[in-house]
Amino acid sequence: MDGRVDNVPTVQAGDVHAVIGALGAGPVEMFASSGGAITALALVAAYPNDVTVLVAHEPPLVHVLPDAEAAGRAIAGFRNVYAAKGWGAGMAAFIAMASWHGEFTEDYFARPDPDPAQFGMPSADDGSRGDPLLSDRSSAVTDYRPDFDVLAAAPTRIVMAVGEESAGTFTGRTAVATAELLGQQATVFPSHHGGFVGGDSGYAGQPEAFARKLREVLADNN
Repeated sequence: MDGRVDNVPTVQAGDVHAVIGALGAGPVEMFASSGGAITALALVAAYPNDVTVLVAHEPPLVHVLPDAEAAGRAIAGFRNVYAAKGWGAGMAAFIAMASWHGEFTEDYFARPDPDPAQFGMPSADDGSRGDPLLSDRSSAVTDYRPDFDVLAAAPTRIVMAVGEESAGTFTGRTAVATAELLGQQATVFPSHHGGFVGGDSGYAGQPEAFARKLREVLADNN
C-alpha cells in the first residue's frame, strides 16, 4: 500500500493487468460499468491483448459530451455541496445531477440544492469528507480522455452499453457519445445505470434480464 487515496484509471488499469497476469487468466472477457468501464477502456488501451471483448456500460466520460464544460461544472457542483454540507447533501446533489435529462443548461444551475430527505438521505453532517464518489478523489476518472485511435486499433471487441432507462441522462449521453466516437451505436441493456443490481440495494435494477442480455452480447464474440 502506498497510502494513495485517489482513483486514477491508468493506475487501476495496471493493477487489473497485474491481476490477470498473476492468475494466468488472460485474455479475458470483461464487463465493466461506470468508473470501472473507464478503467477497462484504459486497460484495453495499454494492454490490448488482455481482453478479447469488453462490454463497457455507461462510462462517465465528461469530455466526450458537447456540453463538456457545463458537465464538468455540474460535477464540481455536487462535490462542492459535499465539501460544504456532508454526505447526505452531497449524495442528494449527485442524484439530482445524475438524473438530469439533456445538456446542463442554466436552468440546471439555477435550481436550489435538493433536500437530502427527498431522497431518503440524512441531513446531518458526520464530518467525513473522504467519499470516493463525492470528493475530488475520483476527478481523474471523469476527466479521463480515451485515445480512440488506439482503442480502434486494438484487437479487443469493444461494446458500448447503455441502459434503456438512461436515455438523456449524463451517463446515458456519455455512453452514446463514446460509442459514436468508436464508430458504433450503443447497445441497449435493460434498466438503468445500476441495471445489474438486485432489489436489496435500494437501487433495484433488472439483474436477471441484464444478465441475459450480457450473455447474448458475449456469445456474439464466440
